[in-house]
Amino acid sequence: MTAPVPYRPLPLDLADVRYAHGPDSERRPDVPAGKTTEVTLTTSAIYPGTSRKVWVHVPAGCDASVPAALLVVNDGWWYLDPAGEVRGGVVLDNLVHRGEIPCTIGVFVDPGVVVGSPRPKNRNVEYDAFDDRYVTFLLDEVVPLVTAPYAVTDDPERWVVCGGSSGGNAAFTAAWLRPDRFRRVVAYLSSFAQMPGGNPYPDLVARADRKPLRVFLQAAHRDLGWDAPTRNWFAENLRVAAALAEAGYDLRLVVGDGGHSPNHGGVLLPDALRWALGGVAAAAAPITPPRTGTPSAG
Repeated sequence: MTAPVPYRPLPLDLADVRYAHGPDSERRPDVPAGKTTEVTLTTSAIYPGTSRKVWVHVPAGCDASVPAALLVVNDGWWYLDPAGEVRGGVVLDNLVHRGEIPCTIGVFVDPGVVVGSPRPKNRNVEYDAFDDRYVTFLLDEVVPLVTAPYAVTDDPERWVVCGGSSGGNAAFTAAWLRPDRFRRVVAYLSSFAQMPGGNPYPDLVARADRKPLRVFLQAAHRDLGWDAPTRNWFAENLRVAAALAEAGYDLRLVVGDGGHSPNHGGVLLPDALRWALGGVAAAAAPITPPRTGTPSAG
């Protein structure tokens, strides 16, 4: 079946390209808003001394008989903010309401802050590292905030992990190391170029047995270092995409204009989720009252 794409002229000046959001990224009067619960995590066994906020977003109207799918998003509030570029809760409400994706609970996780430290931001420590600490943190300390009160599927084909920039590194690494839990990845402008020790993935993807992942990557022509011989965000994203393509992965690569901005990735989120969860029956899970009470608000 042919998918016609309307003609749009390419921008010639790439200094400040901005993409317009589509209707799935706008609050609609006929779509009921989901419920968002804010939780503050003040302790962590994986990242001692850190504190962070987590938002759990449950779309309205999930009324079918199967457990909900799960979307875990790094840089939580940046991606949840209804006035921001990504608008994750709005997108989930719209897509679930129309049955275009299964009922999907969103978990928006802020990076940690080291309490009392002169350098409090723990984002790069958590997101850029090539190890299993972050995915273990998600599975052991964050996901239970959802699985305790709500029915969530155990099917890794319906667990999506999403992030941008260093958060894209964390999303890809989480799925790469734990495909038994996360098999869907949405990664925007990933900062593979700044991972300690260099970008490991082109070589790893080529050498390792193919993992059961479906990967959505977005890259930008004018990302950081786009014309540099080293630490080139654009080139490193293309290298990862090429390795995945050559290894036969289920891959969708979208290359746009603009720089290191969440704008294009945010505009793409509705299609990225439709694609990531493609082939999964869009039957919504029943959202019933929590079995043991909702997570405590922070």
